[in-house]
Amino acid sequence: MKTIKIATRKSILAMWQSEHIKQKLITQHKDLDVELVGMTTKGDVILDTPLAKIGGKGLFTKELEISMLNGDTHIAVHSLKDVPVEFPDGLVLAATCSREDVRDALISEKYKHISELPIGAKIGTTSLRRRMQLLLLRPDLKIFSLRGNVQTRLKKLKDGEFDAIILAKAGANRLNLQNDVRYITPFELDEMIPSMGQGALGIEAVNKKEIIQKIDFLNDEKTIIETKIERDFVATLQGGCQVPIGINASLQNDTIDIRAIVGMPDASKYIKDSIKVSKSEYKDIGTILANEFIKKGAKEILKQAEIMGNQI
Repeated sequence: MKTIKIATRKSILAMWQSEHIKQKLITQHKDLDVELVGMTTKGDVILDTPLAKIGGKGLFTKELEISMLNGDTHIAVHSLKDVPVEFPDGLVLAATCSREDVRDALISEKYKHISELPIGAKIGTTSLRRRMQLLLLRPDLKIFSLRGNVQTRLKKLKDGEFDAIILAKAGANRLNLQNDVRYITPFELDEMIPSMGQGALGIEAVNKKEIIQKIDFLNDEKTIIETKIERDFVATLQGGCQVPIGINASLQNDTIDIRAIVGMPDASKYIKDSIKVSKSEYKDIGTILANEFIKKGAKEILKQAEIMGNQI
């Protein structure tokens, strides 16, 4: 195989991620040609409606998947938090790359920390998970849907439409946003539990041996262990971005710290827990923890959360 074509969205962050993987592939395989094939997804076009109402984060992957299934491209580079837990026949999650910062961050021109925000401050985020946890920290905040690429969101912040917006710290780091905005303050993991896979890049690929072998070197064992737990948790709950689910696993030496939360977008109901397990337990613990949440009523909460999410 002499050429790999990467299907990518045209947003600056998506292009950065794809270019990042392209350079790694070229460095690893001196005789390999790597091409980026930019395309626009439905999620990039419909910007006036929350994702929960139009099908979830899968809207950012469908066109890329069709391209791969049609044979026009071979792989796609995603933020793993945007990758659904199930794949179309013929495609697989072929590589999980080393993780960046997993945390969410408060982005503001005026306020360094959530505690400094004035009463009733306007916050921009489309994530129901972030909305829920912001309201647990500050019930007075006014939270509004904010879609679009990072530059669009920053412009609205700078134009004064919001007192702060919430972004993944990993994306802020990759785009060097510290040069564009005054304050970027990450939340502690106990304040805001991230989305499954946050901070990691996942490589979706056509399920062919010659393709998978070319990108296998990108796999990172620590990240694979952490994100398997997180994705198993969400898969067992049968939840997606339409409902507020936070799950983070952090492996240090032989111990895994796991934090999880499930609740309503308005924070009126929630289940939150944290546990420590040994590394040897990682293959099943995501499912086990999810089942414990189900026993506590998580399924019922998520059904209510989905209805509420469609009304926001």
